[in-house]
Amino acid sequence: MTRCFVRNRLKKICGALAILAAMACADCVHPARAAEQGSVRVAAAGDLKFTMGEIVEAFRRERPAVEVSVTYGSSGNFYAQLSNRAPFDIFFSADVDYPRRLVRQGLALADSEFLYGVGRLVVWVPRISPIEVEKLGIQALLSPSVRRIAIANPRHAPYGRAAEAAMKSLGVYDRTKDRLVLGDSVMQTAQFVDSGGAEVGIISYSLALAPPLRDKGRFWEVPIDAYPRREQGGVILSWAQDRPAAEALRDFVLGEGGRAILRRHGFRLQGEDHGF
Repeated sequence: MTRCFVRNRLKKICGALAILAAMACADCVHPARAAEQGSVRVAAAGDLKFTMGEIVEAFRRERPAVEVSVTYGSSGNFYAQLSNRAPFDIFFSADVDYPRRLVRQGLALADSEFLYGVGRLVVWVPRISPIEVEKLGIQALLSPSVRRIAIANPRHAPYGRAAEAAMKSLGVYDRTKDRLVLGDSVMQTAQFVDSGGAEVGIISYSLALAPPLRDKGRFWEVPIDAYPRREQGGVILSWAQDRPAAEALRDFVLGEGGRAILRRHGFRLQGEDHGF
C-alpha cells in the first residue's frame, strides 16, 4: 500500500516536472535561431538611396528575421548627429574620413571600420534637355540655357566637395559659381534637376544609374582624376543595440552579394580596376 502510494506520488511529480520543462522550452529561442534574429538602424549617405534599398532587399532574403530601417542624408550631417549619439547602429558614409573620425573620438568600434567602394561623379541633365551633355562634358555647365547648376552643399556633403573640386580642376568654377544651387545631399541635388529646379547638376554615378533617374536623364562621367578620390566607408557605432545584426549587414555588403549590387550601381570595388 505504502509502495503504491509512493509510486503514484512520484509519477505525479515527474509528470508535473515534464510539463514545466515543456513550457520552459516553448518560451526558449534556440541559440542558432536567435543569431538569425535582430534589427539594424542604418544611417546611409544620400548617394546610396537606391543601392542600399536593393542591398537590404537581398540581405533580408537571406536573413528574413532581421529588421532593417534606413535613413538617408548627407554624410556630414550624419557625422554631426552621431557625434551626439544619434540612435543608429551602423553608418555608411560617402567619405571614409567621417567614420574614421568617429573611431578616433571613441564613438565607433575600431575593429568594425570598413571600405565598401569608390564613388564617381557625373554631369546630369533631364532627357528632354537640349543640352548635349554627352558631347559637351563639363562645358555643358557653360551653355547659355543654363541658369542654375545643382551640386550638393560642399560644407557637409562629400559629393558636393568633389563636384566643386572637379569644376575647379576642369576650369569652369569661376565662370559658374554664381549660378550654383546647393542641395542638402547629393540625393536632393538630383531631385532639384529632375524637378526643373536646375538645368544641370553634378551628382553621383550611382544615382544616375538608379531606375528612377536612369530613364529620365543623360549624363557625362567626370574623369575620376579631376577630383579627390571618393573612398566610401562605414563603421558600427559603439552604442549599437544589436551588434551581431549590424555586423551581419556589413558582412553582406562586403560579400559577393553586396559587391555585385554595388558594382551594378556604378561603384568601383576593392581588387578591381581603379579600386581602393
